[in-house]
Amino acid sequence: MQLVEQHVIERKDPRFAVIDAAAFKSKNLYNAALYEMRQAFIHQGIYLSYEEMDKRMQPHEAYKALPAKVSQHVLKQLADAWKAFREAKAAYEEDSSRFTGRPRLPKYKHKTEGRNILTYTIQAISRSKRTLKRGIIKPSMLPIEVKTQQDPERIDQVRIIPRNGYYVVEVVHNKEPVQTQVDPSFCVAIDLGVTNLAAITSNREGFVPRLVNGRPLKAWNQWYNKRMKELTKCLPKEDRERVTTQMEQITNKRNRQVNHYLHAASKHIIDFLVKQGVGTLIIGKNPLWKQEVRMGKRNNQNFVQIPHARFIDMLTYKAALVGIQVEIQEESYTSKASFLDLDPIPTYQPDDDTEYTFSGKRMGRRNRLYRTKDGRIICADVNGSYNILRKRKPDAFKAEGLAAYVVQPLRLAITV
Repeated sequence: MQLVEQHVIERKDPRFAVIDAAAFKSKNLYNAALYEMRQAFIHQGIYLSYEEMDKRMQPHEAYKALPAKVSQHVLKQLADAWKAFREAKAAYEEDSSRFTGRPRLPKYKHKTEGRNILTYTIQAISRSKRTLKRGIIKPSMLPIEVKTQQDPERIDQVRIIPRNGYYVVEVVHNKEPVQTQVDPSFCVAIDLGVTNLAAITSNREGFVPRLVNGRPLKAWNQWYNKRMKELTKCLPKEDRERVTTQMEQITNKRNRQVNHYLHAASKHIIDFLVKQGVGTLIIGKNPLWKQEVRMGKRNNQNFVQIPHARFIDMLTYKAALVGIQVEIQEESYTSKASFLDLDPIPTYQPDDDTEYTFSGKRMGRRNRLYRTKDGRIICADVNGSYNILRKRKPDAFKAEGLAAYVVQPLRLAITV
């Protein structure tokens, strides 16, 4: 499995200008190659392969401005983008309901402000093998040094990614998974949310549900939205789409805070599951859940601004490193159905107008509680998590003794 070690290069860093110039050259090659590919598709209806583009672009000055290996990766990046376009176009023609709009051709990067990724394979830093053994990376034709803690033998490549006002140097290295003492038949389910970032439940009696606090993420996003609104009002009306330096700084800070918290939360969850001996992790996720969310203006904003998909990716790769199997489960109606009443849980269909009724309903402040048919009050997120598990594994629970599973949940402490 491949992991990354990240290094942030700020504007004030002396290496920034050199990297920025190289990323600008990468953008030039990207746009020049994209022009060839778009013209071939628009006028001739053909898709140019990576091999064909490599032959065409080798004499081009934009190709020669970068190391050959880096230029080749720019062309591979474009080839992947066109492959994704072809697959999306075919899927759209087969079933357009899965999309919010018609797939569009890959776009050019901005002529002056655009920057593109730089990818250096181990061959592109091979001239500095002695330096690499001392933990210093020196990419070819780039007069900078980056210190790394990774074993040189495990390093696969170095990526330099342009961000909003800074660059991220990613040292991609290989790490072998280690199988821990877990039981594949021991399953837990996770329901992702906002106030509770994750609700964790299991079908084993005696397992106490756990809740992961999502309030720090809400607080950071609310402060960020309020501050950005204030800064936007200070600009002239005709210039309110401009991003100032202060806007850039608080955006970067918010993004790093969120990313760090998600990493910490996912690590604590996986460590907890390993300690419990859990071998299967079921995570609820719906397609287009961010695009079609209807929870009110404020709740929509809170939900959409938390990168749940990234959180799922973090949980997935960290689980794989310790031998825990991850399964993604479609979770429609799991928050509405009553777990204690074993309500049937249908699957959402875009063309299905059926109005389903359930034994209980959400209630309380911001719908954080759930009232069952006989009036029992339980945590709504715990109810949803149990239903995700039940939807994935219909025989996971028996009708008798369900109340033993729904006990007062505990907080899973997250230290950041």
